[in-house]
Amino acid sequence: MSNKPRRPRIGVDFHTWDGIFQGSRSHVLGLYRQAIVQAPDLDFVFFLGDTASLRAAHPEFAAPNVQLVSMPHGRAVWRLAVQLPWLRLRHGIDLLHMQYRLPLLPLGDCAVTIHDVLFETYPQFFPKTFVWQSQLTFRHAARHADVLFSVSEFSKQDIARHYGVDANRIRVTYNGVDTQRFRPASNDDSRDAPRLSALGLSSRGYLLTVGRLEPRKNHETLIRAYAQLPADAPPLVIVGQRDFTFDRIFTTIDELGLQSRIKLLEKVGDDTLPMLMRHARLFVYPAFAEGFGMPVAEALASGVPVITSNTTSLPEVTGDAALLTAPHDAGQLADQMRRVLSDDTLAHSLAAKGLERVKAFDWADSARVLVSTFREHLRQRGKL
Repeated sequence: MSNKPRRPRIGVDFHTWDGIFQGSRSHVLGLYRQAIVQAPDLDFVFFLGDTASLRAAHPEFAAPNVQLVSMPHGRAVWRLAVQLPWLRLRHGIDLLHMQYRLPLLPLGDCAVTIHDVLFETYPQFFPKTFVWQSQLTFRHAARHADVLFSVSEFSKQDIARHYGVDANRIRVTYNGVDTQRFRPASNDDSRDAPRLSALGLSSRGYLLTVGRLEPRKNHETLIRAYAQLPADAPPLVIVGQRDFTFDRIFTTIDELGLQSRIKLLEKVGDDTLPMLMRHARLFVYPAFAEGFGMPVAEALASGVPVITSNTTSLPEVTGDAALLTAPHDAGQLADQMRRVLSDDTLAHSLAAKGLERVKAFDWADSARVLVSTFREHLRQRGKL
């Protein structure tokens, strides 16, 4: 009989890989691509539907300390009540890492990352059923998780305030940016020209925003601000999938007669988005509220000047590397857009500051926080 000690097993709910491209998907992917490499002595078991595409897209997930386990994509209640409890037992998981919520039957220690609790202070931007469910499940997760993470100091303090959790319990694993994908344009990007042309665009010839088509992203104010720019201003490109209550965006475009000046791209692949970022003349992101703001960090890494809101986590992410505006003020936003478009020195200064600022958001650094926190917990439990 072997006396070899049992290796700790970290289970990860990775169902976001099977869904639409969004912040939580980017977070778990970026974090664990690094954690796998940093912790060869820990075994990571990922639960998701499309295991083959994950392994093909990211070779880190074929490492010896990784197991990809099929968890067919389905309704959240089925995943939380049945799939994850069963899979945790079957695969001998010591610590199960979730996003936002706990399983209905945890059956062991759990780590939870709560990216934000914006529905508590901005309920008007979320469906009522989502607010009600989240207030129950997020509060329960924050108070009962054995290990608790968030993605910004802003969200950390928000969670502590709303749910009565000691802020010192919450570790921050910032979102990072893959600077191999999101980087400034260079002379080597000549192949981008025909791809941009196919979309009716040219390098430095458009303004850009990226975010799901839903009220919190504040597309309506952006469109109204854009309408105040001269008729020869570069076109505005809006990249985002329809989420909920998106009709007002299209109505506003029609009301202002901007159909020929605004281009909406709803289906943009993982390889196309970085290209659109690095060739934009200006990135504008006037969201009302964010727990982090991934598109802003990606724009900073792309060497593009950024204008964003002066609320929630966004000033924390940008530092002094962006122009900030009140999200409800279309006139102020229009003024800032005109400033950047008419002042090349300002635009270049913002782009340079952005490249420096984004160094603070590195997946490797965040993975070190994740792994060290896992190790600390496992040692306390006598499993490491």
